[in-house]
Amino acid sequence: MNGPHDLGGLHGFGPVAPERNEPIFHADWEKRALGVTLSCGAFGAWNIDESRHARENIPPATYLSASYYEIWIRALETLLQRHGFVSAGELAEGRKMEKGAEPKRVLKADMVPAVLAKGGPCDRPLDTTPRFDAGERVRTRNFNPATHTRLPRYAREKVGVIEAVQGSFVFPDENAHGKGENPQWVYTVVFDGAEIWGEGAEPGLTVSIDAWESYLEPV
Repeated sequence: MNGPHDLGGLHGFGPVAPERNEPIFHADWEKRALGVTLSCGAFGAWNIDESRHARENIPPATYLSASYYEIWIRALETLLQRHGFVSAGELAEGRKMEKGAEPKRVLKADMVPAVLAKGGPCDRPLDTTPRFDAGERVRTRNFNPATHTRLPRYAREKVGVIEAVQGSFVFPDENAHGKGENPQWVYTVVFDGAEIWGEGAEPGLTVSIDAWESYLEPV
């Protein structure tokens, strides 16, 4: 979707200025925010793509004024309500008031190292062969869905070259909305800077993205 998260190439937001010697967490509550989000994700009620879409749906004024982990917590509140684990009243009161949905599993302290080590692999086998090959020119589709997508706005309807076939992976655009994993081939596509940014692009600049097969068309 075209939301406040998709800022690539937009004016008015200033340069990206990495913080020197930045700590992993800036405050103790950020540690708890990460822990709570991962623990609730282990309930098995939603997937990573649905959680990303929940963050994208935060109203722009709120999203752009929020810190990184505040965005996580606001999205988590939405997910917990959507799946019946808490009510709006409980969030307002800050305490449990009624019996909610039962999680499929609960992440306990002794399980954490193994779960984090395993991660959440999203590669899936496919019986089909890739539609495109390395070195082939392709054009990205021009679409603006209200639903989740991993194709950034700045890279739509642009011509690039396939650099590599990365494998087959869960298709997030459908997985985010309960339509199944429906894996597709994923490609690294390289664009000339001028194709993305126009005549003002830095000479010699290239931009690479990883794109699912349905984002691409032959040239």
